[in-house]
Amino acid sequence: MAKGQLRTTTVDEGRRESTATDVVLELEGVAKHYGSERVIPDLSLAVRDGEILTLLGPSGCGKTTTLRLIAGLEKPDAGMIRLEGRPVADESNFVAPESRGVGVVFQEFALFPHLTARENVAFGLREWPDDEREARVDELLDLVGLSDHGEDYPDELSGGQQQRVALARSLAPEPEMLLLDEPFSNLDVDLRVEMREEVRRIIKEAGVTAISVTHDQEEALSISDRVAVMNDGDIEQIDPPERVFQQPESRFVAGFLGHASFLSGRVHGDHVDTALGRVLREDVHGLVAEYDGTAIDLLVRPDDVTAYPTTPGEADGRVVYRRYLGPTVLYRVELESGDVIECMHNHSDRIDLDERVAVRVTADHELAWFPADQRA
Repeated sequence: MAKGQLRTTTVDEGRRESTATDVVLELEGVAKHYGSERVIPDLSLAVRDGEILTLLGPSGCGKTTTLRLIAGLEKPDAGMIRLEGRPVADESNFVAPESRGVGVVFQEFALFPHLTARENVAFGLREWPDDEREARVDELLDLVGLSDHGEDYPDELSGGQQQRVALARSLAPEPEMLLLDEPFSNLDVDLRVEMREEVRRIIKEAGVTAISVTHDQEEALSISDRVAVMNDGDIEQIDPPERVFQQPESRFVAGFLGHASFLSGRVHGDHVDTALGRVLREDVHGLVAEYDGTAIDLLVRPDDVTAYPTTPGEADGRVVYRRYLGPTVLYRVELESGDVIECMHNHSDRIDLDERVAVRVTADHELAWFPADQRA
């Protein structure tokens, strides 16, 4: 791709391109500790050309440290980092951040307040010929929808506009990879939602590979081609968003990706017996005949089950918690079996606290499951 030329790629094409096997970034056995605390024990990761990968996890899980290691802001204590096939960090090499061809968008945006939007975008292009620099800045301001705001200073721009200037400035030198550190955390809720797809569009049209870091599950699921869920410095699962959510590989992933309830049951032939009745084995992901007789826990999300007010004799349990969320209401039901199940209902449905209810599994997709003997 020629200097200053954007690769025009639609969002849908970007999702398809993320299945490519070309690897841009590799981490092999990377470790990082601070004193006696080992933040990253042994991390391996491969990032594909053109994809948006999000590192998702709770505070202290190592996701930001991983991003800083990739950027060259931290040195690994062990392992190797390769970018476009060349080592940028190992036992004998350490390439400085400015020489890695990596752009970083920080959560504070870090714009220069005394420079206009145009001057901020052009900051990393000082060695380019004047005409190429001006053309590149024009192109990027158009890409991020700020062609009419090039002469505005940061304090004259909204939070979303500042974020787009920061993104354009990071893209200007044509980095091999773009890193985004909690890119939406400083925006209000409504703007945060609006900017997710906007940032995804910009990254895909620029044709750059990107790694984002967040603790926001909804953000990770909506912006990413793949999500890597981290816990205690390790990656518990890395998959497309739909698979991570619907087919989690650990109870931690299941619980971190939204509300998760576990319905205990036992496999009998072609079905699973539970406190809420039978669930067909064919409706449980990967539950083959060899598990006959096994005690398992079915993962049910709040939209997988429905509660109905009923008579005490027909009830499966009672409502012990109710949270109004505007369009929906979240109910928590304590079953006679001891299991606790969460249900999500339309706001027009009214079930009172302590009301006896019948609960039915109404999922229209395969349910994930975990062996009962692996409970925490």
